[in-house]
Amino acid sequence: CYDLNGELHEFDSQWKTAECLECSCSKNGIGCCTVYVTPVGYDEEKCVSIFNKETCAYEVVEKDDHSKACPVYQWVG
Repeated sequence: CYDLNGELHEFDSQWKTAECLECSCSKNGIGCCTVYVTPVGYDEEKCVSIFNKETCAYEVVEKDDHSKACPVYQWVG
C-alpha cells in the first residue's frame, strides 16, 4: 500500500502518522483513524482546547492562564 506521502507499506502492517492517525494496510487498501478524542463538554467561555501534536491529545485550559486545567465532562472520538 502507498500512503498519501507516497511511502510504501507492507500488507498487514500498522503505523502512526505525524497527523496523529493510526493506519493499517491490508490487501483491501489502507484504513486510518484518529488516535485522539476531542473535548466537547467544557466551559467554552472560560476555557480553550489546545491540540498537542507531540502527544496527540487535547488539553483544555483557562483562556487567561494556560497553566490551569479546566474540567471536561464529555469527549468524542
